Amino acid sequence: MKITDIDSHLLQLFRKGTVIPATPLALTKLRTVDEKYQKALVRYHIDCGVGGIAIGVHSTQFEIREHGLFEGLLSLVSEEIDKWSEFRGKKILKIAGVCGKTEQALKEATFASSTGYHAALVSLSALKENSLDELILHCRQVAEIMPIIGFYMQTSVGGINLPYEFWKEFAAIPNVLGIKIAPFDRYKTFDVVRAICDVEKEKEITLYTGNDDNIVADLLSEYKIETSTGTKNIRIKGGLLGHWCVWTKKAVELLDEIHSITESGKDIPQSLLTRAIQITDSNAAFFDSKNKFAGCIPGLHEVLFRQGLMTNTLCLNPEEVLSDGQKEEISRVYNAYPHLNDDDFVRSNLSMWLK
Repeated sequence: MKITDIDSHLLQLFRKGTVIPATPLALTKLRTVDEKYQKALVRYHIDCGVGGIAIGVHSTQFEIREHGLFEGLLSLVSEEIDKWSEFRGKKILKIAGVCGKTEQALKEATFASSTGYHAALVSLSALKENSLDELILHCRQVAEIMPIIGFYMQTSVGGINLPYEFWKEFAAIPNVLGIKIAPFDRYKTFDVVRAICDVEKEKEITLYTGNDDNIVADLLSEYKIETSTGTKNIRIKGGLLGHWCVWTKKAVELLDEIHSITESGKDIPQSLLTRAIQITDSNAAFFDSKNKFAGCIPGLHEVLFRQGLMTNTLCLNPEEVLSDGQKEEISRVYNAYPHLNDDDFVRSNLSMWLK
């Protein structure tokens, strides 16, 4: 599958920039997939107005592979996206997380492509001992199967350092759709942006923020990169975020607001910069930043549990739980920033999503 095989509307939407939640895994008390609530999450995200949905990624828990859940989960979510998006008269870009060493990654990409996914978000966490040339070869082989999205994942949750030189080579790979920049580091973020411009791929490769600690600033900033062929202007257009799998309706409204400002050339209102800080503070609670992100996935589950979109906060790993004091931190940001949640929207639609 090539980028040109993607529906033109979806391709245009991705390149304009859209909200793509990194979907969590809904589990029963027996730690099996809770199909009813997994489908409800898909319906919730589509009704919020997202342009894409990612599954099998970090927020879904990489352990789905060890538990034999990868193929069944991707099939379930793909089918539900198709059913609900058709019901709503929408089109949704489907992104599958692809992990592991090359043999596993190729197998996962092949399955994802056969199940109707449009692109693979490629994690390189399993290749920490490999050279840069080997990493590029790995990505090139996955890209021969389906369009790929690069993933610069923060090291505190399993990512590896990927220097400017890697991203220059990565950008030259045919069939690269975009890059999710998520090192939670401004210097490393700039490395990616500069590399794309230096190889003149700024119009072909769309940048998405995965920096959940810096969402609004990433989306508001225009980069002007001096290259050997002149100045390149480029923006991070959308978000492929774990943070955006919760309070998603407000995330869609936020991105629409940001696009309106950046397209009009109007001054950025001070109130939006204040809200940016509030969103980062909320993310600190959800992602458990004070404990090196140990509770980042249970934190997202806690928010969805409070809204009724999950029945518990369980993870596949019984030891992956909310950190001490994290629940109280989530309550603090809930109370401090009521304008950031979409509880009313969820409350008025939940029974429909759970049918």
